Amino acid sequence: MQVKKERRSNADRTQSMRDGLIAAARDLFIEKGYAETSTPEIVARANVTRGALYHHFEDKASLFRAVIRAESERVAEAINVATQDCTDAAQALNAGTDAYLDAMTAPGRTRLLLLDGPAALGREAMDVIDRETSGGTMVVGLTAALGRPADAQIQAHASLLAAAFDRAALDINAGGDASLYRVVLKNMLAEAVEANRA
Repeated sequence: MQVKKERRSNADRTQSMRDGLIAAARDLFIEKGYAETSTPEIVARANVTRGALYHHFEDKASLFRAVIRAESERVAEAINVATQDCTDAAQALNAGTDAYLDAMTAPGRTRLLLLDGPAALGREAMDVIDRETSGGTMVVGLTAALGRPADAQIQAHASLLAAAFDRAALDINAGGDASLYRVVLKNMLAEAVEANRA
């Protein structure tokens, strides 16, 4: 029994150190940008050794990828929470729109996910993370609204809508009228649903 308790404690410490590295890196990536942030700064902020960093992450890029995935998962979680009690697909699409835009107002998130992420990791890597996290919710919402599995047309609409959502988040972050973007995006979703019914 003592051994199991020790193993859990070691696992907890390992996870805590990993989480601490991700949190420290996130703060620095937001403050300075990916390119200007060094690994010595990250380990100093996290109060760990360089060896600890490289035990958990292969390099700065893999740590950045973990930060991006964590941010994307938070956005997906916000959308899922907002839509879980919706009674129909249209309501869920509208609630998901609001949840996405609200989630993207977290300090630094727009920069991480929409500017530095694609620049540092490349579009292909970002697309994979997006499909597995927040971006996947768009396909789920459209297929629920249409009552059929995702085909090429639905996938194309989801991809283009995701780009529009990202642009809206960037514009809102730059001072754009959030309420206006919410209306426009919801109209675009309704039009996409109608187009896919035709």
